[in-house]
Amino acid sequence: MKFRCDRDALAEAVGTAYRAVASRSGALPVLSGVKVTLTEGQVEFTGSDLELTIRVRVPAEVEGEGSAVLVARLLVDTLAKVSSETVTVEIGDDQAKIEAGRFRSEVRTLAASDFPKLPESEGPAVTVAGGPLAEGLRQVVPAASKDDARPILTGVLVTSTDEGVRLVATDSYRLAVRDLPGVSLLPEGQKVLVGAKGLGELQRLLGGGGSDVEVYLGERYVTFRLPGTELTARLIEGEFPNYQQLIPGSYPNKLTVERDSFVGAVERVSLVGGTSRDSAPIRLAMNADGLELSATAQDVGQSFEPVEATFDGSEVTVAFNSRFLLDGVEAAASPEITLETIDPLKPAVLRGKDADFLYLLMPVRIA
Repeated sequence: MKFRCDRDALAEAVGTAYRAVASRSGALPVLSGVKVTLTEGQVEFTGSDLELTIRVRVPAEVEGEGSAVLVARLLVDTLAKVSSETVTVEIGDDQAKIEAGRFRSEVRTLAASDFPKLPESEGPAVTVAGGPLAEGLRQVVPAASKDDARPILTGVLVTSTDEGVRLVATDSYRLAVRDLPGVSLLPEGQKVLVGAKGLGELQRLLGGGGSDVEVYLGERYVTFRLPGTELTARLIEGEFPNYQQLIPGSYPNKLTVERDSFVGAVERVSLVGGTSRDSAPIRLAMNADGLELSATAQDVGQSFEPVEATFDGSEVTVAFNSRFLLDGVEAAASPEITLETIDPLKPAVLRGKDADFLYLLMPVRIA
């Protein structure tokens, strides 16, 4: 079997499928590859680590039908280096020949029969506008944990509300909540926990969110179908923490600051503390005169910068992890940011102009 395809379209399709390929294939070496399936007029590329599966279809001149598995990393690197406008791939019993202009390569294939059977779309489809979903995922997904030892926190809670759907993620240091009014993604009263990695890839695929998304919710998997691309993520089993009890009902202190000047000052002041998660926290001293940022790192030094801001409340100094603080400001995506606090030991809430988004941040205890 053989196919011929535009190089750019082929490279994009293979690169997208590759994002789901297992980084550590373990007992299934075949998962280090991309499954290539030829049908009339198109080629489908599938990558999977069994938790996340991405299928991408591209039009091609096809001779014959069937499947094989090609080593993913080699294929991605090859397509990135060749300069010909078209690429021809001929797949035999145990090897594939790749031709692009004057370039020739013969690579071994893996048996398609060893590639695990992957979940198919199940359940009725729900169509969701891509724009609001992409923006909600952009705001919430970064707050999910990347620690596999706490699998529940590596997911994003998707739950139905009276107005639409709510997305929630936390790594226990911060909490992001985004309501999507008018988005009917789940039946009333239902909630699911979806891996943040898969939703992050969905957000990347949606880009500006111009296209609608078909959503198929099954008992163990959820599938998102876009034009030419399908992403399937395994649902996480378990009970998400009761995040609502973390959000205080009111805050006596409210700081309002211009976003760009605040971000610039945080980035400058935090340099003294380094870039790791455990680096020196950044202190926010808030009073009637405005805001002063400071950071102190033992054996390194200290830095300060006042920032013009409006403050309503009692004088207070609160410290945060600077990276988590900047993540919240970026997620809010607003020209003006408000930070509401109670005292130096209780969670603070950061908001932008959009009332549907909330970012709760745990303070760092300081002397």
